[in-house]
Amino acid sequence: MKHVIIGNGIAGISAAETIRSMTPDADIVMIGDETAPPYCRPMISMVLEGSITGERLPIRDADFYERAGISPVLSHRVSAIDVEGKSVRIGGERPIPFDRLLLATGADPRPIRAENRHLGNIFFMRTQEHVRGMLQALPQVRRALILGGGLVGFKAAYGLLRRGVEVTMLIRSGYPLSQQVDSHAGRMILKELVSRGLEVRVETDVAAFDGNGAVRRAHLSDGTEIPCDMVVVGKGVLPALSFVPRDKIAVDLGILVDEQLRTTAPDIYAAGDVAESMDIARNSRWVNAIWPEAVAQGRIAGMNMAGRTVAYKGSLSRNVIRIFGLDVMTAGIVNPPEDDRYKIVSAIDRRRRSYRKLVFHEDRLVGMTLVNDIEQGGVLVALIQGCIAVRIPGEKMLAPGFNCRRLFI
Repeated sequence: MKHVIIGNGIAGISAAETIRSMTPDADIVMIGDETAPPYCRPMISMVLEGSITGERLPIRDADFYERAGISPVLSHRVSAIDVEGKSVRIGGERPIPFDRLLLATGADPRPIRAENRHLGNIFFMRTQEHVRGMLQALPQVRRALILGGGLVGFKAAYGLLRRGVEVTMLIRSGYPLSQQVDSHAGRMILKELVSRGLEVRVETDVAAFDGNGAVRRAHLSDGTEIPCDMVVVGKGVLPALSFVPRDKIAVDLGILVDEQLRTTAPDIYAAGDVAESMDIARNSRWVNAIWPEAVAQGRIAGMNMAGRTVAYKGSLSRNVIRIFGLDVMTAGIVNPPEDDRYKIVSAIDRRRRSYRKLVFHEDRLVGMTLVNDIEQGGVLVALIQGCIAVRIPGEKMLAPGFNCRRLFI
């Protein structure tokens, strides 16, 4: 049996190790566009801020492929899949045949529409190579412009502030982390960022850049200009699936998979940031591009590819992050649609600067936002993931001293 895995991120690595543990004699080929040993992508922002060095990033040893009996094909991107012929192609090179194929190509940074975006010192922050380029440019940088107020944008801004750079963040929405939190939490975060020296301009975007080789100025959608020596684009990601034949493999935002992480094509699976699976909170298909789900999906895809039928229960978006003096934890649906079946309960403690919000769909908890009072966040996530019916009023869960573990009894 020959398994080909496209993508050497955490989903692909998890699948390869699972297959190897279950089928010692199987042929495994991994194709990836990065040459470095597998590394922890969420930690690259810590290299930017200087709290760790790049040597701390690898999650496997340099001889990982050799020890695991994996044939690596690195520094390449697959250009096409022959679904009926069961092979993948890399540019003009000879096709690589497969018996079972895993698509674990992850996601690419969402591009921007702005003039002169080819200028130097305009970076994405998705790979360790991107961060390495930012660090090389840093000695000549006094002012940086961050595009986007999501997790990547915040981490880039924080890292550059720690490096002594003046930072301006542009956010198209009205507050930071608009995909992760509601407006109340967003305003708390905005106030915290400004108090820590970050200039934040909301409801504004970039229209063009200018400079002589490297970026020197940004022209904004409101007609103003900002001088800058570096730009970091952090406007989210999109599943990396340009090579996928959409007439053979069903695609929406991501590649559609069933509970065994099979695509609509025989013997072809998908996992990680490129896969669109069932979202537990929404009860509909969704792409949740987060590390824990990529690990889980990679393992389950690997088991199914190796011949053991295992079901994936579905994904759940969740994040926990410290934003200077604020601990923020979110999960599931934080901004529900206008529908009578949804109920929201919330509690604000201005003295402790805390905010808690729970979102229910009928008798199930389906979302939460916690700011500075996150101790019971893990229990709440378990409630959502377990689809456990809540038999008490939601307000009681926010009462002082209430232990949400009681709901499991």
